[in-house]
Amino acid sequence: MGTNGSTMLKPLRQGLPPLDPAAVSDAASCALPARYDAVREARRFTRATLDQWDAGDRFDDICLVVSELVTNALRHALPGDAGCSEHAPSVRLHLMRWSERLVCAVRDPSHETPVPRDSDDFSAESGRGLFLVDSFADSWGWHPLAGTLHGKVVWALFRLRRAG
Repeated sequence: MGTNGSTMLKPLRQGLPPLDPAAVSDAASCALPARYDAVREARRFTRATLDQWDAGDRFDDICLVVSELVTNALRHALPGDAGCSEHAPSVRLHLMRWSERLVCAVRDPSHETPVPRDSDDFSAESGRGLFLVDSFADSWGWHPLAGTLHGKVVWALFRLRRAG
């Protein structure tokens, strides 16, 4: 998957954590439909990919964060009622692994800054997702896409235990 991985990374590279793109050992990505069952698909894809990569020790944390990032993308990034249309711009999940790091990045068509809501307001329906991302990932961030690509990427980084 090496060459495919590095071409996929090019538009994502700016703004990702300072990890050498040439040193990526594995990369996988999947397009997600603009429907809420996409969250389940994203979790299934993440589970299958992490099993393949033998990166299971952070599996629960990574799956939780992937779920939150994809939910946020679907909830906030898709315009109006397009949230359920087949023609809405897609959300894309990228998983990239270095020897002791894993990054999950979710690309969406919105330019809105992801802002964690005050987590004290437990009646709030949304906004707790980024609080969870912040709690379970080792770091996270976002950046607007450059060039011809519209939207943004929200990423989360996980430290992995060294194999063996």
